[in-house]
Amino acid sequence: MKKIILLFSMILTTSFVVAQADVISKHSGENVTGKVVRVDEYTVVFKYDGEDAENSIGKYAIEKIVYGKSGRVEDVTEKIVVSGEADWEKVVILEEKSYIAGLKKVGDVRGKTGLINFQTGNTGDKKAEKKLKMAAAVLGCPFILMTADKTTVGANSNQLGGVQAIKTGLGYKY
Repeated sequence: MKKIILLFSMILTTSFVVAQADVISKHSGENVTGKVVRVDEYTVVFKYDGEDAENSIGKYAIEKIVYGKSGRVEDVTEKIVVSGEADWEKVVILEEKSYIAGLKKVGDVRGKTGLINFQTGNTGDKKAEKKLKMAAAVLGCPFILMTADKTTVGANSNQLGGVQAIKTGLGYKY
């Protein structure tokens, strides 16, 4: 009888502890169980159950958070679906490495303007950005971590002395 009571109390205690935990639902379908410490502008800081170390996940990877104590559901971000090159306008360029926490690296992407490029203002920059986003969309990546953004002018650019914008990054998906 004592064993049954002990087993029953262990089950109740385990259920109570799990019910108190916060659940972070990622767009990839994965759930992370622990305690949300704080929600920052671009990241969520949490601790796994039974651990003291703080971990962080970028908000772009998170669909929602369900708080264990109150049951409140906080929607974090909407999932961005990129099916191919036609969806290039949906691609988001990120400039901070912490924003990609929780996303999976797919590969390098690059966008640049042509060799004969006589652009005015930031037209070349916009063309290079569009090509960068198109390259990511081909890989099915809704996110790019920008690694280099440069514009070369004159003899440094090409033999004709024009201007060339070059952008490089890493493509990420859920």
